Amino acid sequence: MRFTRRNFVEKTVKFLSFSTLIAAIPSSTIQGAEKKYRGYKELQQVDELEVIKKLLAQKVPMKWVFVGDSITHGAKHTYGYRSYPETFSERIRYEMKRGRDVIVNMGISGNTSSDILSDYDWRIAQFTPHVVFIMIGTNDADVKRNISLEKFKLNMLELVDKIRNSGSIPIVQTPNITIEEKAIGRERLKYYVQVIREVSKEKETIFVDHWAYWTEMAGVAPNVVNAQWLMDELHPNGRGHDEIARLLFKQLSIYDPTQFTGKDHWSNQNQ
Repeated sequence: MRFTRRNFVEKTVKFLSFSTLIAAIPSSTIQGAEKKYRGYKELQQVDELEVIKKLLAQKVPMKWVFVGDSITHGAKHTYGYRSYPETFSERIRYEMKRGRDVIVNMGISGNTSSDILSDYDWRIAQFTPHVVFIMIGTNDADVKRNISLEKFKLNMLELVDKIRNSGSIPIVQTPNITIEEKAIGRERLKYYVQVIREVSKEKETIFVDHWAYWTEMAGVAPNVVNAQWLMDELHPNGRGHDEIARLLFKQLSIYDPTQFTGKDHWSNQNQ
């Protein structure tokens, strides 16, 4: 069965009660659902971003899971500064006063899309999350991993389907850019990024294109991006993680430039 944004609640929603979803959408939609589908199937047509926005507005405690590789893991390369999931946690749990929300970072350094799929139950399913953020591909593109573009696309499609089949909302992200001439063995990453875009478009997911944003900024100020956003040829440093977090906030419509997480604290610093 093909899962899209319009049918992501095909299966019984395990963690998000039907009554909560009912309250999250207009009554006119529900009336149409009752008339045509005898219940919740009309909810398949609810835009996932709107579901998130309305759940946030209702203060319903939510569970958010991040999966990915070392970029999401955020270990070592940040030099002790926050990773983007940690900044997300501050935005949600402190600034937005959602202290009962649960943010789980299951990014693991060195992982590929195949690793996430093989460990899906432990890393995602056990948490019954409302939302799952996916940022993967940098290791899939490593020539040593022998993961073809075709295999990567199949993995991404299956991952999105599994997330929706569990009643969760997937948010697909591209990774940050690399310094290609130094990222030996990962020169083909840009093609994996294109696959990520194709999967997001085909599955109609919420999409955050960090690669495009970083590419645009590198065209304007390459020395800033390469020297101040990246720790090495692959990994973002603390400032880079802040840039990832802010773009994510903007896509979810929770960005606030007056709050600490919305401000650029690095303009006059070099890391």
